[in-house]
Amino acid sequence: MESFKSNPHMIACDAATIYSKLTNPSLIKNQIEANADRIDDEARQHLDTVKFSEDSIAIQSPMGEVTLSLDHNNSIEGERVVYTASSSPVPINMVVNLEPQEDQTTMSTAELQLELPFFLRKMVEGQLKEGAERFGQLLARIPFDKL
Repeated sequence: MESFKSNPHMIACDAATIYSKLTNPSLIKNQIEANADRIDDEARQHLDTVKFSEDSIAIQSPMGEVTLSLDHNNSIEGERVVYTASSSPVPINMVVNLEPQEDQTTMSTAELQLELPFFLRKMVEGQLKEGAERFGQLLARIPFDKL
């Protein structure tokens, strides 16, 4: 399985709170809608490609819309949140790794894991790396302590 990771990003919130919010994506949707006027144009463009529901996230990708459902079996409270594609032409996981810091902040890394045929990987590799980084940046902007 190929892995595309974002750079680490600091989030001004403890890992347990972030975990509890990320395992309930509808909270993020509500917060985005409530603060739409404060979201800059670039972030809004990225958010337009993401849809949140009670236990899933749908993302527009180079392969079309991919719906990722919360994977309770592979998520670890306070450390890792895993979403798995429920219908996708290739197996996909979206992982948010959380590393608690001493000062009640959290270092996060977004990761996309995919099983791609070699020829397809070369075609979408750049977009997947960029997508992982943008997702990591988006996570760092979310005010988890206010959701």
